[in-house]
Amino acid sequence: MAEPSTSLRPGPSTSPGAADAGQSTHPALSGVAPGHGVEGHPRLQHHFHSMDQQLEASTLGMWVFLVTEVMFFGGLFMAYLLYRYWYPEAWAAGSNHLDVVLGGINTAVLICSSLTMVLAVRSAQVGSRVGQIVNLILTIGFGTTFLVIKYFEYAEKFEHHLVPGANFDPTLPRPEQLFFSLYFIMTGIHAAHMVVGIGIMLVMLVWAWRGRFGPSYYGPVEVSGLYWHFVDIVWIFLFPLLYLLGAHLGH
Repeated sequence: MAEPSTSLRPGPSTSPGAADAGQSTHPALSGVAPGHGVEGHPRLQHHFHSMDQQLEASTLGMWVFLVTEVMFFGGLFMAYLLYRYWYPEAWAAGSNHLDVVLGGINTAVLICSSLTMVLAVRSAQVGSRVGQIVNLILTIGFGTTFLVIKYFEYAEKFEHHLVPGANFDPTLPRPEQLFFSLYFIMTGIHAAHMVVGIGIMLVMLVWAWRGRFGPSYYGPVEVSGLYWHFVDIVWIFLFPLLYLLGAHLGH
Protein backbone atom coordinates (compact mmCIF):
# COMPACT_ATOMS: atom_id res chain seq x y z
CA MET A 1 0.00 0.00 0.00
CA ALA A 2 1.12 3.54 -0.71
CA GLU A 3 2.29 5.75 2.13
CA PRO A 4 -0.22 8.47 3.19
CA SER A 5 0.56 11.89 1.78
CA THR A 6 2.33 14.16 4.25
CA SER A 7 0.32 17.13 2.98
CA LEU A 8 -2.74 15.70 4.75
CA ARG A 9 -1.08 15.64 8.16
CA PRO A 10 -2.26 18.49 10.44
CA GLY A 11 0.19 20.79 12.20
CA PRO A 12 1.96 24.10 11.70
CA SER A 13 4.65 24.36 9.11
CA THR A 14 8.12 25.06 10.43
CA SER A 15 11.38 25.96 8.85
CA PRO A 16 14.00 23.23 8.52
CA GLY A 17 15.62 22.54 11.84
CA ALA A 18 13.07 24.50 13.91
CA ALA A 19 11.46 21.36 15.34
CA ASP A 20 14.85 19.89 16.17
CA ALA A 21 15.89 23.06 17.98
CA GLY A 22 12.65 23.08 20.01
CA GLN A 23 11.86 26.68 19.06
CA SER A 24 8.30 27.89 18.64
CA THR A 25 7.23 30.43 16.08
CA HIS A 26 4.43 31.76 18.35
CA PRO A 27 5.16 35.38 19.36
CA ALA A 28 4.23 34.82 23.00
CA LEU A 29 6.68 31.92 23.25
CA SER A 30 9.49 33.39 21.23
CA GLY A 31 9.78 36.51 23.43
CA VAL A 32 8.56 38.97 20.77
CA ALA A 33 5.66 41.21 21.72
CA PRO A 34 2.59 40.62 19.54
CA GLY A 35 2.40 44.34 18.77
CA HIS A 36 6.03 44.61 17.73
CA GLY A 37 5.52 43.17 14.30
CA VAL A 38 2.42 45.27 13.78
CA GLU A 39 3.95 48.64 14.59
CA GLY A 40 7.44 47.74 13.47
CA HIS A 41 8.97 50.63 15.44
CA PRO A 42 12.65 50.17 16.24
CA ARG A 43 12.20 51.80 19.69
CA LEU A 44 9.45 49.40 20.79
CA GLN A 45 10.81 47.07 23.45
CA HIS A 46 9.97 43.40 23.17
CA HIS A 47 7.97 43.28 26.44
CA PHE A 48 5.44 45.89 25.27
CA HIS A 49 2.56 45.38 22.84
CA SER A 50 2.51 48.92 21.45
CA MET A 51 4.22 52.28 21.64
CA ASP A 52 1.28 53.66 23.63
CA GLN A 53 1.69 50.96 26.25
CA GLN A 54 5.41 51.63 26.44
CA LEU A 55 4.82 55.36 26.96
CA GLU A 56 2.18 54.72 29.64
CA ALA A 57 4.51 52.37 31.51
CA SER A 58 7.43 54.82 31.50
CA THR A 59 5.17 57.68 32.58
CA LEU A 60 3.74 55.61 35.42
CA GLY A 61 7.24 54.69 36.53
CA MET A 62 8.24 58.35 36.70
CA TRP A 63 5.12 59.24 38.69
CA VAL A 64 5.90 56.49 41.19
CA PHE A 65 9.42 57.89 41.55
CA LEU A 66 8.07 61.41 42.03
CA VAL A 67 5.76 60.18 44.79
CA THR A 68 8.84 58.99 46.69
CA GLU A 69 10.40 62.42 46.12
CA VAL A 70 7.29 64.10 47.50
CA MET A 71 7.58 62.00 50.66
CA PHE A 72 11.28 62.88 50.93
CA PHE A 73 10.75 66.62 50.63
CA GLY A 74 7.60 66.32 52.74
CA GLY A 75 9.69 65.35 55.75
CA LEU A 76 11.87 68.43 55.30
CA PHE A 77 8.84 70.70 54.95
CA MET A 78 7.31 69.18 58.09
CA ALA A 79 10.51 69.89 60.06
CA TYR A 80 10.45 73.45 58.70
CA LEU A 81 6.85 73.99 59.79
CA LEU A 82 7.40 72.63 63.27
CA TYR A 83 10.43 74.80 63.97
CA ARG A 84 8.74 77.82 62.44
CA TYR A 85 5.83 77.29 64.85
CA TRP A 86 8.23 77.05 67.81
CA TYR A 87 10.53 79.95 66.82
CA PRO A 88 8.53 82.45 64.72
CA GLU A 89 10.70 85.46 65.64
CA ALA A 90 13.94 83.67 64.83
CA TRP A 91 12.48 82.38 61.58
CA ALA A 92 11.52 85.92 60.54
CA ALA A 93 14.95 87.26 61.49
CA GLY A 94 16.69 84.52 59.52
CA SER A 95 14.48 85.11 56.49
CA ASN A 96 15.45 88.79 56.49
CA HIS A 97 19.06 87.73 55.78
CA LEU A 98 18.01 86.23 52.44
CA ASP A 99 18.03 88.18 49.19
CA VAL A 100 14.44 88.40 47.98
CA VAL A 101 15.47 89.91 44.63
CA LEU A 102 17.78 87.03 43.74
CA GLY A 103 15.20 84.53 44.95
CA GLY A 104 12.54 86.20 42.83
CA ILE A 105 14.78 86.16 39.75
CA ASN A 106 15.44 82.48 40.27
CA THR A 107 11.70 81.86 40.54
CA ALA A 108 11.10 83.60 37.22
CA VAL A 109 13.99 81.67 35.66
CA LEU A 110 12.52 78.32 36.67
CA ILE A 111 9.05 79.28 35.46
CA CYS A 112 10.58 80.11 32.08
CA SER A 113 12.44 76.80 32.08
CA SER A 114 9.17 74.93 32.61
CA LEU A 115 7.75 76.73 29.57
CA THR A 116 10.70 75.80 27.36
CA MET A 117 10.49 72.21 28.65
CA VAL A 118 6.85 72.01 27.60
CA LEU A 119 7.77 73.42 24.18
CA ALA A 120 10.54 70.82 23.83
CA VAL A 121 8.06 68.01 24.50
CA ARG A 122 5.60 69.53 22.04
CA SER A 123 8.31 69.84 19.41
CA ALA A 124 9.11 66.15 19.82
CA GLN A 125 5.43 65.25 19.46
CA VAL A 126 5.10 67.13 16.17
CA GLY A 127 8.49 66.02 14.86
CA SER A 128 10.26 69.39 14.94
CA ARG A 129 13.93 68.58 15.42
CA VAL A 130 14.96 72.23 15.50
CA GLY A 131 12.29 73.01 18.10
CA GLN A 132 13.52 70.19 20.31
CA ILE A 133 17.13 71.34 20.15
CA VAL A 134 16.40 75.04 20.71
CA ASN A 135 14.04 74.50 23.64
CA LEU A 136 16.26 71.94 25.31
CA ILE A 137 19.20 74.33 25.06
CA LEU A 138 17.06 77.09 26.59
CA THR A 139 15.94 74.77 29.38
CA ILE A 140 19.55 73.87 30.16
CA GLY A 141 20.48 77.56 30.03
CA PHE A 142 17.75 78.54 32.50
CA GLY A 143 18.75 75.72 34.85
CA THR A 144 22.39 76.79 34.70
CA THR A 145 21.38 80.41 35.37
CA PHE A 146 19.51 79.27 38.46
CA LEU A 147 22.61 77.49 39.79
CA VAL A 148 24.87 80.48 39.08
CA ILE A 149 22.56 82.80 41.01
CA LYS A 150 22.39 80.27 43.82
CA TYR A 151 26.20 80.21 43.92
CA PHE A 152 26.33 83.96 44.52
CA GLU A 153 23.72 83.61 47.25
CA TYR A 154 25.74 80.92 48.96
CA ALA A 155 28.95 82.95 48.59
CA GLU A 156 27.32 85.87 50.39
CA LYS A 157 26.28 83.56 53.25
CA PHE A 158 29.84 82.24 53.54
CA GLU A 159 31.12 85.81 53.70
CA HIS A 160 28.80 86.65 56.59
CA HIS A 161 29.43 83.34 58.42
CA LEU A 162 25.85 82.15 58.05
CA VAL A 163 26.78 78.68 56.84
CA PRO A 164 26.46 75.80 59.34
CA GLY A 165 29.82 74.51 60.46
CA ALA A 166 32.97 75.65 62.23
CA ASN A 167 32.69 79.20 60.85
CA PHE A 168 29.07 79.71 61.92
CA ASP A 169 28.61 83.15 63.53
CA PRO A 170 28.72 82.36 67.28
CA THR A 171 26.70 85.47 68.11
CA LEU A 172 23.77 84.21 66.05
CA PRO A 173 20.99 82.87 68.29
CA ARG A 174 20.59 79.11 68.22
CA PRO A 175 17.09 79.19 66.64
CA GLU A 176 18.41 81.34 63.78
CA GLN A 177 21.25 78.88 63.31
CA LEU A 178 18.60 76.21 63.01
CA PHE A 179 16.85 78.25 60.32
CA PHE A 180 20.00 78.53 58.22
CA SER A 181 20.72 74.85 58.70
CA LEU A 182 17.34 73.97 57.23
CA TYR A 183 17.80 76.62 54.55
CA PHE A 184 21.01 75.04 53.30
CA ILE A 185 19.68 71.51 53.58
CA MET A 186 16.50 72.23 51.61
CA THR A 187 17.98 74.52 48.97
CA GLY A 188 21.11 72.38 48.68
CA ILE A 189 19.13 69.20 48.01
CA HIS A 190 17.00 71.13 45.53
CA ALA A 191 20.11 72.40 43.76
CA ALA A 192 21.42 68.81 43.58
CA HIS A 193 18.17 67.80 41.88
CA MET A 194 18.65 70.66 39.46
CA VAL A 195 22.15 69.42 38.58
CA VAL A 196 20.72 65.96 37.90
CA GLY A 197 17.99 67.53 35.76
CA ILE A 198 20.53 69.44 33.67
CA GLY A 199 22.44 66.19 33.12
CA ILE A 200 19.27 64.50 31.92
CA MET A 201 18.52 67.39 29.58
CA LEU A 202 22.01 67.13 28.11
CA VAL A 203 21.32 63.49 27.25
CA MET A 204 17.96 64.47 25.73
CA LEU A 205 19.72 67.18 23.72
CA VAL A 206 22.21 64.68 22.27
CA TRP A 207 19.39 62.30 21.33
CA ALA A 208 17.36 65.13 19.81
CA TRP A 209 20.41 66.22 17.80
CA ARG A 210 20.65 62.69 16.41
CA GLY A 211 16.99 62.78 15.40
CA ARG A 212 15.89 60.09 17.79
CA PHE A 213 12.55 61.64 18.74
CA GLY A 214 9.45 62.11 16.64
CA PRO A 215 5.65 61.82 16.69
CA SER A 216 5.82 58.06 17.25
CA TYR A 217 8.56 58.16 19.92
CA TYR A 218 8.94 61.00 22.39
CA GLY A 219 8.59 59.18 25.73
CA PRO A 220 12.04 60.04 27.16
CA VAL A 221 11.51 63.77 26.61
CA GLU A 222 8.06 63.70 28.20
CA VAL A 223 9.20 61.66 31.20
CA SER A 224 12.25 63.91 31.69
CA GLY A 225 9.91 66.89 31.56
CA LEU A 226 7.89 65.49 34.47
CA TYR A 227 11.04 65.37 36.58
CA TRP A 228 11.99 68.90 35.58
CA HIS A 229 8.56 70.28 36.43
CA PHE A 230 8.68 68.58 39.83
CA VAL A 231 11.99 70.28 40.66
CA ASP A 232 10.50 73.62 39.60
CA ILE A 233 7.41 73.10 41.77
CA VAL A 234 9.55 72.35 44.82
CA TRP A 235 11.22 75.73 44.38
CA ILE A 236 7.82 77.43 44.06
CA PHE A 237 7.19 76.25 47.63
CA LEU A 238 10.68 77.01 48.91
CA PHE A 239 10.73 80.61 47.73
CA PRO A 240 7.80 82.00 49.77
CA LEU A 241 8.51 79.81 52.81
CA LEU A 242 12.15 80.88 53.06
CA TYR A 243 12.48 84.27 51.34
CA LEU A 244 9.14 85.96 51.99
CA LEU A 245 8.70 84.91 55.60
CA GLY A 246 10.42 87.99 56.98
CA ALA A 247 8.15 90.34 55.07
CA HIS A 248 5.10 88.38 56.25
CA LEU A 249 5.98 88.27 59.97
CA GLY A 250 7.64 91.68 60.12
CA HIS A 251 11.27 92.77 60.51
